[in-house]
Amino acid sequence: MGILLFGVVRETVGSSVLEYPAAINDVASLKRWLYEEYPSLKQLSSLLIAVNRTYATDNQAFSNTDEVAIIPPVSGG
Repeated sequence: MGILLFGVVRETVGSSVLEYPAAINDVASLKRWLYEEYPSLKQLSSLLIAVNRTYATDNQAFSNTDEVAIIPPVSGG
């Protein structure tokens, strides 16, 4: 399964779904890969990763059957 992308992350990548290398199996390695592939993402004030619709910490593992999503910073009012 690909990574679901939202907001400015989707705009930066140019797609709403992104395939990632099979060797990536935790949030920390996913973030490193994303920043290498899309350096402009480093400019965001925050980047949240959700695994199966729950916000995940960097040490959270996942598999290719899990739903992984990247949520950019949001503002509200």
